[in-house]
Amino acid sequence: MESKIRKPMKKTQNFTEGNILSELIRFALPVLFAIFLQTMYGAVDMLIVGQFSTASEISAVSTGSWIMQTITGAIVGLAMGTTILLGQKIGEKKMGEAGNVVGASICLFAVIGVAIMVVMQIFAVSIAQVMRAPEAAFKSTVLYIRICALGSVFIVSYNVLGSIFRGMGNSKMPLMTVAIACVMNIAGDLLLVGVFHMAAAGAAIATVAAQAVSVLLSLIVIKKQGLPFEFSASCIRFEKKIIRKVVELGFPIAFQDMLVSISFLTITAIVNELGVVASAGVGVAEKICGFILLVPSAYMQSISAFVAQNIGAKKPERAKRALAYGILTSLGVGVFLAWFSFFHGDILAGVFNRETEVVAAAADYLKAYAIDCLLVSFMFCFTGYFNGCGKTGFVMIQGIAGAFGVRIPVSYLMSRIMPVSLFRIGLATPSSTFLQIILCVWYFNRMEKQRKRSAAG
Repeated sequence: MESKIRKPMKKTQNFTEGNILSELIRFALPVLFAIFLQTMYGAVDMLIVGQFSTASEISAVSTGSWIMQTITGAIVGLAMGTTILLGQKIGEKKMGEAGNVVGASICLFAVIGVAIMVVMQIFAVSIAQVMRAPEAAFKSTVLYIRICALGSVFIVSYNVLGSIFRGMGNSKMPLMTVAIACVMNIAGDLLLVGVFHMAAAGAAIATVAAQAVSVLLSLIVIKKQGLPFEFSASCIRFEKKIIRKVVELGFPIAFQDMLVSISFLTITAIVNELGVVASAGVGVAEKICGFILLVPSAYMQSISAFVAQNIGAKKPERAKRALAYGILTSLGVGVFLAWFSFFHGDILAGVFNRETEVVAAAADYLKAYAIDCLLVSFMFCFTGYFNGCGKTGFVMIQGIAGAFGVRIPVSYLMSRIMPVSLFRIGLATPSSTFLQIILCVWYFNRMEKQRKRSAAG
């Protein structure tokens, strides 16, 4: 007899009722902690390698992790299609279809995970060449990429599990999985990098092993706690209609995230030409930026799930109010972080590296990101809102416009102004965000006018 998982999970939230701000914050806090741990997860590699290895190994981890982050970002974006579709089914009270959404998603992402593993093994050297990895860091960069690629199935599973639970309104389960992964990664880095001095290769092995353990433990917990809808092995099948819908919703987000990451990879390649110190400095700064952007990132994911359920339940006003609350609360935190990053970036960079030149380079680059702190509160929350509404096509367009219309050309032009300043190169990011905000405000007003015309008709 086929076993079924249908015991209701107690930690699932219904966003269609109750106080909007309290419900949003209650959901966003675990997401915030999860992203913090996820950011710490990646920063630990840089931190420990920085303490026990050379600038060339830091450069290898910086370049290699950016490449893997680009792939992971695309996976998370595509998995947002699962989050949105699952959230809509729950909002519509179509619980019978929810299990099929999860099952079809498992099939889709299993194939993607295997494909990534094979492709990255074949093209690791070519990718490092395109990234213009410094000669001293080239071999370590290739090795880091190949080791992480071997664990692609676990990386994909890890992120897809999070998307499923966020679609259910459960933000605590992803927090648990990332907490497990973070602890395992820290232990692995200390052992392989600190004790066995395996540098970038040790950091990559620790990353893969941590995510593998996290996925396995997560599956055990899921089986024990159950799901709020019926799910069995028969649900795991290539159901074309569902997969098409998941891809339709998720591909624009994935494509946009990938192109945005490529724009940052381009900046990394430009900086790599300036030498190991500049490469290491920007690598450190980028890890710090992950912490600086924690709150808006958490709201982007939370608002997506919140809005998806309310759109499914035909409650658009609740969705709009969630957007407003997200912007205001995120901006409040952003003001402080902008000030601290601009005036005290050297303190933050000093945590990751002890070399004076690397710290100075990182602090210079962080000043530009301080400006972005004041802008992303608007842009990230708008992105979450449009994702939840299913307007992922627009999200893709505005992301491409920012990345290729502003970020890449501005960073390139600034790198050609002598003497080269990492601060000026970094200004490409807030410039891009500003353009994206203008596009988001325009599209939001357009949606509102269409909604009013439909209501009047």
